Amino acid sequence: MSAPHPECQYLDLIRRVWTEGEERVDRTGVGTRSLFGATVRYDLSNDAVPLLTTKRVAWKIAAREMLWFLTGDTNIRKLVEQKVHIWTDWPLDHYRRTTGDAAMDRDTFEARIIADDDFAAKWGDLGPVYGAQWVNWPDYAPAGEDLYRRKPQGINQIAQLVDGLKNNPSSRRLLFTGWNVAELPGMALPPCHMTYQFHVSNGKLSGLLFQRSCDLGLGFAFNVFATAMLIRMLADQCGYQPGELIWNGGDVHLYLNHAHLVEEQLARTPEGAPKLRLLRKPDSIFDYRIEDFEVYDYAPQAHIAAPVAV
Repeated sequence: MSAPHPECQYLDLIRRVWTEGEERVDRTGVGTRSLFGATVRYDLSNDAVPLLTTKRVAWKIAAREMLWFLTGDTNIRKLVEQKVHIWTDWPLDHYRRTTGDAAMDRDTFEARIIADDDFAAKWGDLGPVYGAQWVNWPDYAPAGEDLYRRKPQGINQIAQLVDGLKNNPSSRRLLFTGWNVAELPGMALPPCHMTYQFHVSNGKLSGLLFQRSCDLGLGFAFNVFATAMLIRMLADQCGYQPGELIWNGGDVHLYLNHAHLVEEQLARTPEGAPKLRLLRKPDSIFDYRIEDFEVYDYAPQAHIAAPVAV
């Protein structure tokens, strides 16, 4: 008897959340059905990658976002220049509420972000979100008389992780996090995929993601693909084979206005074995480009549209 398709774990979790989850009022006002605590595991050997096959996942968007995180950039301008819109709703909502210009549509807003430096600087920044914490965590140096001043360049957690993986692979401190309590108030959205930990065993690199909050209908597919991509990049840089991806969710939920998505996706059967190939090994973890990644053997079923809760 053959093993269940890896995607069945995700479909089973969706079914459980939708049928057993507690209905809750949430920050967005949309409402969710939610369970607390879930684990999904994926084998990444032989180029395997956790891309959903029961609906099409725009994996290049997730990949471009991950590469953007690694630059430390926190302004949506570089994303919208690449036609990546997944972060636009937050600054657009902030712009509308602040200026009273409720008629501003997304296309016009993004066009101004691209064309106008001052507008982009004022309205396109998300605050110290993911990438800022990953590669520029605030660091302080003595400034005399028991005072400390913030250094221009903070702590690069990713660079430290790569060094640890290469030189101390048995360490239990091979991790990074975006949950900087002091800077949460300045973020457009506090980190959902917040802490990543890594483990080397028998020449294989595995990674564990703890996600405090997960939108199963829309966010999960991007989160697990991006994490698998990151594990592959780190393994490539540090001389390991890819091992396993372990995803841990805290508040795991489905939005109440995603009923059509749940019903349609659960009616589908997963099939196929998508693969991810890295085409080039750059000099560092920070030098990968979108052209360095190739997904193959991916024949998903049709996309299922659903609204994003802001």
